[in-house]
Amino acid sequence: MDNKKMIISFSLRDGAPVEAGAEFGTDARELCTAYYGAADGFLAGITDEEDGKRERSLDALRDFCRASSVPAAGCGGIGRLEDVKKIIYAGCAMAVLDLSLESNREMAKEACERFGKDHIGGSVPEGTALADPAVADCLQYCSLLFVTRAAQDEAAETGVPYYVVENSPSVRDGKDILAKNGTCGFASNAAHMTPDVLRELRADLAAAGISLKERHAAFKWEDFKKGPDGLLPVVVQEDATDQVLMVAYMNEQAYKMTVRTGRMTYYSRSRRSLWIKGETSGHFQYVRSLHGDCDMDTLLARVEQFGAACHTGSHSCFFQSVVQDEKNSRMQKAEEVLRQDYETILDRKEHPAPGSYTNYLFDKGIDKMLKKLGEEATEIVIAAKNPNPNEIVYEIADYLYHLMVVMAEKGLTWDDVTAELVRRQKKD
Repeated sequence: MDNKKMIISFSLRDGAPVEAGAEFGTDARELCTAYYGAADGFLAGITDEEDGKRERSLDALRDFCRASSVPAAGCGGIGRLEDVKKIIYAGCAMAVLDLSLESNREMAKEACERFGKDHIGGSVPEGTALADPAVADCLQYCSLLFVTRAAQDEAAETGVPYYVVENSPSVRDGKDILAKNGTCGFASNAAHMTPDVLRELRADLAAAGISLKERHAAFKWEDFKKGPDGLLPVVVQEDATDQVLMVAYMNEQAYKMTVRTGRMTYYSRSRRSLWIKGETSGHFQYVRSLHGDCDMDTLLARVEQFGAACHTGSHSCFFQSVVQDEKNSRMQKAEEVLRQDYETILDRKEHPAPGSYTNYLFDKGIDKMLKKLGEEATEIVIAAKNPNPNEIVYEIADYLYHLMVVMAEKGLTWDDVTAELVRRQKKD
């Protein structure tokens, strides 16, 4: 019964994650924030049938997968291979086919061959028997199953790993479910299993001897060299931008809570108490990585920051310039330059400036933007045929500018592009 997982299911409707009796807003990051460190994964169902609404829900699913640090599976409304592809391309670890539907059973083999068995799962709703030959034949194409508790004994005999769908399990229920052969854990609906209830259940199950999936650190607290006050300094850096956000301190309890929950927890020297960053303000920090320095007397925490890190409302506590070399300050990382240029383009869009070429392009519309983008791409090709490589640099810079104008017009950001590149790296 080692490392059993608890996953949360929810529905996406017209672009928003919603459940009966529970509303998480229109931002998928809100749901991720709520369950961070508590849920080991998610099962997202798309309930929309109309194309427009379904596309909005797929966009929301894509945003959710980018925000989540744990894997997600997607289901609902799957009737074609194209639907499977869209769910996987949205960033889900797998698409889950409803095996009660004949159309899904018929395409299970082809979906497995096209996308790989690891990316295909199956759900067996109440009233669908695993022993049914039509269903049993599909199981060879599924790497994971979602079954009702009544079907758990049948699922254990299939040899396919499975989750039991149980919305409000007690500690006793959890022990019974997790003791069966082949079970990975259980899946509960967000409407029934709030984050606080899930955290409490995890603690109760752990106390009852159930080994759950937990974060583990490579170093114990004793491995660090603390200051005279027994505290460990922590430099906090934003993972997405490399910006240093703040410096804080940890005691042993704060360190262990941070590792276990994935939520940055510090020790407040002024209040002499634990301090979960964001508990009051809502500006939580979530762990992306923790590194000790060469002397093991300082911790570097790379985090995902929600809202402002500084109590003044500034994103970073380090906003007061003391000394700055103007020349060196311009030698920035490519991603910083691109982000700043993109923000300038967005500002021009919102606040037009007389004589601005950027505003000229926005006024002319998408056709003019695309015409210029095509011309700049051609200029790169021509420059690449010439012996002087500097020409290519100039043309690429022009191309990137016009590309960002198109991105701004279509509501895309560099984060969208980066997330897709990261997803492809993981896939490869």
